[in-house]
Amino acid sequence: MAENKKSSSKKQSTPKIVVISPVRNEERLLPRTIESMAAQKLLPTEWVIVDDGSTDSTAEIVERAAQQYSWIRLVRRGDRGFRKLGGGVIDTFNDGLETTEIEWDYVGKLDADLSFGPNYLERIIQEFDADEKLGSASGKVYRPEQDGVVEEFMIDEMVAGQWKLYKRQCFEEIGGLVAEVMWDGIDFHKARQAGWKTRSFQIPELSIIHHRLMGSSDKNVLRGRMRWGFGQWFMGTHPAYMIASAGLRMAEKPYIIGGLLILIGYLKAAIQRKPRYGDPAFRTDLQQWQLGRLKQLVLAGQVR
Repeated sequence: MAENKKSSSKKQSTPKIVVISPVRNEERLLPRTIESMAAQKLLPTEWVIVDDGSTDSTAEIVERAAQQYSWIRLVRRGDRGFRKLGGGVIDTFNDGLETTEIEWDYVGKLDADLSFGPNYLERIIQEFDADEKLGSASGKVYRPEQDGVVEEFMIDEMVAGQWKLYKRQCFEEIGGLVAEVMWDGIDFHKARQAGWKTRSFQIPELSIIHHRLMGSSDKNVLRGRMRWGFGQWFMGTHPAYMIASAGLRMAEKPYIIGGLLILIGYLKAAIQRKPRYGDPAFRTDLQQWQLGRLKQLVLAGQVR
């Protein structure tokens, strides 16, 4: 009986969760994200907010929050003079992760333009507990529009780059995050190739509200769509998959032009022979997976 009690106690022990947020000039939306995190029933062990050279009051907002909540910590980086997405975000993430002294079980990457319900962390950990092969997970992402919300489509195997959690073993086996524009596609496929499951769950408690149109944080959304196309080229996306995906993205804001710019960004990178992710085996496996997905999903209109 005592042995059963000990086993049960170990299973119910609180996981150590470290969350890292790379931020730059987020004074307008960051307070909402802090409110969401502070309301969690399961709080992170540590939330490291890395200020990437903000020129507004972002750092001061974090400092005030850190005075109120002992589990929030500010890390400052110098101002590079601009918002560097993709690789810059991951460089900033890595700087924050290197400063933690927590022996964490899970690490999360969280953007500063989100809100989410008070059960988010508790509920996502339940999903990890239910499946030992689940390596990375998130909820689904929605953006406010008029009187409701619109889902930012992603297939269930993808994990939202805005707010995702990794099990430590999975994170270490994929070698952490690649400091490139398509890092949140590369990590998904590397985890899959290593035998891990990845998932974004359609569960109300895991809804993520994104208060900025996806891809619009740097200048404007049109620039973001071009960057998206370049990122697909860099990752190694198959041309047929890219054409199908861009075509379906035309049905999303910004209508028509958004999908066209994704395709233009991809073709421009191809014509200019821009570098690609330096693992040929990864790219071969990726393209095989994409062609398989095309066969399964193109008729259903779900290739994104």
